[in-house]
Amino acid sequence: MVQINVEYQGELHCEAIHGPSSSVLVTDAPVDNNGKGEAFSPTDLVATALASCMATIMGMRADQLGVDLKGMKIVIEKEMSADLPRRIIRLAVVLDVPVAAESPHCAALIQAADHCPVKHSIHSDIAVDMQWNWLG
Repeated sequence: MVQINVEYQGELHCEAIHGPSSSVLVTDAPVDNNGKGEAFSPTDLVATALASCMATIMGMRADQLGVDLKGMKIVIEKEMSADLPRRIIRLAVVLDVPVAAESPHCAALIQAADHCPVKHSIHSDIAVDMQWNWLG
């Protein structure tokens, strides 16, 4: 179990401290929801968690396959609902993978991304659209 301590700093800012490493992360409400947009919003962190989890799990699988993913880029766009309650309704993920499209490892890398724990933790009402660009 990992403990994360969050303290409200005022003015819609929070500071989160990761127990095991003492790394600090700050959040702010987005401009379209009364914030200043000075840092990641909590829902931005959901999108960030998905992209970084996919990259991490893909990296683990790539290491097993002897494939180098260094330089892989993932761009994720988060779409919020227009109605209430405010919620994430779509995450559009574009993966630029430095592996040739004809590589026998593509399927294993796609499967790794699909099996990341964050993806399996996202509510089924949230659309997760994936675009794969094989750049090897």
